[in-house]
Amino acid sequence: MTERQGSGSATQANDTSDAVAPPSDGSSTESLNGYPVRKHRRPSGTVLVMGLVVLALLLITGGVTYLLYTERYVTTDNAQVDGDQIQINAPQTGVVIHWQGTVGSQVRSGQVVGRIEVQGSGAQPQRVIRAPGDGTIAVNPTVEGQWVTAGTNLATAYNGNGIYATARVDETDVADVHLGALVDMDVDAYSGIPVTGIVTEIQDSAAAEFSLFPESNSSGNFQKVTQVIPVRIAFTNTGGVPLAPGMNITVRIHKHK
Repeated sequence: MTERQGSGSATQANDTSDAVAPPSDGSSTESLNGYPVRKHRRPSGTVLVMGLVVLALLLITGGVTYLLYTERYVTTDNAQVDGDQIQINAPQTGVVIHWQGTVGSQVRSGQVVGRIEVQGSGAQPQRVIRAPGDGTIAVNPTVEGQWVTAGTNLATAYNGNGIYATARVDETDVADVHLGALVDMDVDAYSGIPVTGIVTEIQDSAAAEFSLFPESNSSGNFQKVTQVIPVRIAFTNTGGVPLAPGMNITVRIHKHK
């Protein structure tokens, strides 16, 4: 009897020595099928507070950066490369023949770019179509054999030496734009290439008349729409890239210091 009791005591002692000690990091343990399972401690309130503080700092920093940016620039993406247009029109009603106008082709003042064949019962005389100035054709809606009336626009060319940028600035921001202001530009077709210019003209009138749209009620209330003011910008540095009329750009006009 004495030996059995001793053996039992030894077994109990061994079982006690194999028990898992509670974790020192504050987490707890549970038993699953006789095996200890560790439960992780939930994040403390301090960690949550620190996360909220970091988020608040990021929001504040972003807001301050935005305010500083708007204080320095008038920005709009309603802008494009523009130029002095050269309209090539039909001199008479008839059929276009020998048409040589293609997008990208250069023309000289007085150059023959096609002919108009006048339709009639007898002989069919031809009228020459000439370019009224030097430029590069950017718009060409005309095709060989097309019937046109006198004065129809056959093609539009731009003088490459007279390109500029036209930015349409909200009327609420135009007071911060002044002649000679420096302008930074991003051309969509050449992302990352720095292009600069200066403001040379601020038109006196808006790009469109004020539009008052009646609301769907009988009170006679109207909603006024913000208009835009065209601002002309001369290029001072094109970044070495070929600019063509119609290219979309984003402009940042420096405000008064």
